[in-house]
Amino acid sequence: MSTLQSSSGVITSVAYSSSRCRRGMTRATINMPKIRTGSLSLKLPARDLVQEVLDMGVSLRAATTGHVEKKNESRADSTFPSVSNVSDPMVIAKLHAIMEAVADRVEMHKNIGEQRDNWNHLLLTSINAITLTAATMAGIAATSVGGPLVALKLSSTLMYLAATGMLVVMNKIQPSQLVEEQRNAARLFKQLHGQVQRTLSCGTPTSTDVEEAMEKVLALDKAYPLPLLGAMLDKFPETVEPAVWWPQHRQRQERQSERRDGNGWSVELEEEMREVVGVLKRKDTEDYLRLGKIALKVNKILAISGPLLTGLAACGTAFVGSSHGPWAATLGVVAGAMASVVNTMEHGGQVGMVFEMYRGNAGFFRLMEESIESNPNERDVGRRENGELFEMKVALQLGRSLSELKDLAASSYSSSKKGEAIEEFASKLF
Repeated sequence: MSTLQSSSGVITSVAYSSSRCRRGMTRATINMPKIRTGSLSLKLPARDLVQEVLDMGVSLRAATTGHVEKKNESRADSTFPSVSNVSDPMVIAKLHAIMEAVADRVEMHKNIGEQRDNWNHLLLTSINAITLTAATMAGIAATSVGGPLVALKLSSTLMYLAATGMLVVMNKIQPSQLVEEQRNAARLFKQLHGQVQRTLSCGTPTSTDVEEAMEKVLALDKAYPLPLLGAMLDKFPETVEPAVWWPQHRQRQERQSERRDGNGWSVELEEEMREVVGVLKRKDTEDYLRLGKIALKVNKILAISGPLLTGLAACGTAFVGSSHGPWAATLGVVAGAMASVVNTMEHGGQVGMVFEMYRGNAGFFRLMEESIESNPNERDVGRRENGELFEMKVALQLGRSLSELKDLAASSYSSSKKGEAIEEFASKLF
């Protein structure tokens, strides 16, 4: 009996001591039973029992430690992305290089746009000053007593010829239209810079992102070239087409961070987008192409009239003092004055810039049409851009609220059912 009591006391002491060590306690009190030394005899089985208890504690601790390590490993796996989700450093380096090139192009187009705007103002002022001075000299030469002054007559003729040559060059390059091209290019390159930056900051870029960014840069370079010789856009095209500054293939949709059933799309939303595209095609794009044709026709007439009038004025001043002197002098003075008016209307009114603005607006609506059509036509709903987000983007681009966009689609649908043309334009911005 005393042997069992002593064994029990030893076991209790060992268990309590191990518990105290694990919990970090510094002091404890153990109530040991009073055992007479005379009757106490520790035998080998009691020692074996203590060793078994210690082994059980070690096994329990090892099991607990392994469980915690597995839990931490699983938590780390869920917290940190796998290696396959980490972007390739070379892809990131290429996108950074594209960003630097795009930022450089923004500065280039901005600086060259300011330079060509100065061209427009300086050439307009200089040509008008030359033309009016030549007209004044022709009038003085015709009214001089004792016959025309040869020096004034010759100077007036030379000045008219110089103004004619300068007008031909100015009307060919259309500086105001060049300025509008550089403005559009700088704005679009800024947008592309933001898109590349967003690709780097959100998600994991791939080689496809690099290829698409390169295609967009090259498409913008082609749409808005910097050189004047060889690559300059035709300022008087045979047909008016919308400006195209995006790659000619189906637009890739932005990756979404979360996917839901339908990805925000519904039958009603698809029908709404189709009606919006119909309004854009029938009203906005068509109207801006019509206005662009009018601006182009007016610009052509003014571009031909200016050099023609200065040329006639030069011929008139050349015959001052001859048998047709009065008529020649009148032609020289009146044609020169009219040439100044025509030149001011064309370049002071910046008719070329107006034509480019209409062409750019038509291109903006054409891009919207392609973007809207590419989303509902994508059969895989998961590959579409989120429907709710896309609807908000379209509404913002058109200057409308979501309710106004739905009202526009409903109005277009009812008008098409009745066989009537809708009077409302899709865009409220311009």
